[in-house]
Amino acid sequence: MTTFDDILEEVGNFGRCQKRIFAMMCLVSMPWAGVYVGIVFQGFTPDHWCRDPALVETREACGWSLEHSRRLTLPQVNGSGGVQPSSCERYELDWNSTSLTCDSQELDLGRTPRTACKDGWEYDYKGRQSFVTEFDLVCADSWLVDMYQATLNIGFLIGSITIGYLADRFGRKLSFLMSNLFNGITGILVAVAPNYVSLLVFRTLYGFGVKGGWVVGYVLITELVGVEHRRTVGVLYQMFFSVGILLLPLLAYFITDWRWLQVVITVPYIVFLSYYWFVPESPRWLLSQNKKTEAVKITEDMAKENKRTLSKNIETLTDDNAVSCTASFMDLIRTPNMRKHTFILSFNWFTSAVVYQGLIMRLGILGGNVYIDFLISGLLEFPAAFLILFTIERIGRRLPFATANMVAGAACFITAMIPDSMFWFKTAVACVGRLGITMAFEMVVFVNTELYPTFVRNLGVSVCSTLCDIGGIVAPFLLYRLAVIWLELPLIIFGSLAFVAGGLVLLLPETRGVPLPDTIDDIEFPNKMKEKLSMKNQQLDNLLPSDDVSTNKEPATV
Repeated sequence: MTTFDDILEEVGNFGRCQKRIFAMMCLVSMPWAGVYVGIVFQGFTPDHWCRDPALVETREACGWSLEHSRRLTLPQVNGSGGVQPSSCERYELDWNSTSLTCDSQELDLGRTPRTACKDGWEYDYKGRQSFVTEFDLVCADSWLVDMYQATLNIGFLIGSITIGYLADRFGRKLSFLMSNLFNGITGILVAVAPNYVSLLVFRTLYGFGVKGGWVVGYVLITELVGVEHRRTVGVLYQMFFSVGILLLPLLAYFITDWRWLQVVITVPYIVFLSYYWFVPESPRWLLSQNKKTEAVKITEDMAKENKRTLSKNIETLTDDNAVSCTASFMDLIRTPNMRKHTFILSFNWFTSAVVYQGLIMRLGILGGNVYIDFLISGLLEFPAAFLILFTIERIGRRLPFATANMVAGAACFITAMIPDSMFWFKTAVACVGRLGITMAFEMVVFVNTELYPTFVRNLGVSVCSTLCDIGGIVAPFLLYRLAVIWLELPLIIFGSLAFVAGGLVLLLPETRGVPLPDTIDDIEFPNKMKEKLSMKNQQLDNLLPSDDVSTNKEPATV
């Protein structure tokens, strides 16, 4: 029987056809960056203060600057930057009955009662229109901003599981195309949402399709290339997310309205519908569904585009990944090593999501130039992919994975302790943290696949990665609520999580040079697996002397 991997050797493990499809699928990662961390620009919260109609008239009549008006007429409170005008309180008095004049420089209002904002807020827009300013999500309602990101991750959680099932049931290509159609519709609905409740509903639906479609694209491209190229293709596919991170601040700089920015982020998903004519279904999936005729046709088309000819009997093509065992959740926790792997990997998925999203969203509350800060931190993501590709086959998986987490944790702790006066040094250390957590995030994806046996591998990755979405739900609340107490407090939490995650990774086995496990026994008794591998290698070595003997005898015969 001929397996698809056998045929792929003749078709070309990474020929012109696969390179074309890979280049097209990499584009799918780019708009996902805008969806995932677009809240930094779409949910931008500018300086704000209570609106008082009488004061607005006085300020305009007297020609006061905003700074002078706020200093003179707003309660002063202690903030992270020292004493500053209150954002959420105003004096409860009739300004027409006070001694306020255009020449006033100081007012004695120390004993005047204060009240919450009654007539809305004024904003120092700084050229940006966000959903925060449109729906007045400040002060007592500021926690609702967290829901914008949390609902997206709820959609991720439900959608990745649902679309993953649909991809196994109805095919990679159909699921990919349907998810992009869904993304196009729900993305536009987000852009035209009339109120915040509908915005959150549409945002949840948007998340439902975006991540699931991205994961299906990942699966499709890795199923079309040879085994030796899968890891490189997977890492580079994720790296194009970083390209999207770089493009996002440039788009946000020129598109200052959050609704139009949402439209621009959504348009690529509509364009991806054209992939119907350019991207084939996965032959591996077709074989698993006994659709051999279609699989053979696609494989022959790939060979033709790669300018290869097929000599093997392609009609006997079989699914080399088919398994007879039925996986269940209990398989992940029933035995000691499987239970340990599931816990450690789940915690690392959770930590990667919390720290990664937290560090990016933190850029929006620091008060600096958010466009430049975002661009610089995005540039630091690119070395992560190259460091992974350079180290995993030379050093292994475990040590770089653990080190990446610990570097991220140390950077978070150090950044929290550096004074604001050392701005560039603080920024540099924070960027190192971004590099570390990006590397950890990209590594957990393939390390997860190497630590589960074949029949439960997909289920194991699905279960563990759900903690990524739960981490995404938690991240905005951790960041925005704790930052109110102390701006650097979230960094202490992020650093602690990353350090624990790195320490736990050291408890995992090294998988470099180890065949993928086929059974739970391979996980529970790794020494037996090593013995089987060494015996197999020894049997191959035993063949070499006989070959040498026959080679030495041949000249003597002549």
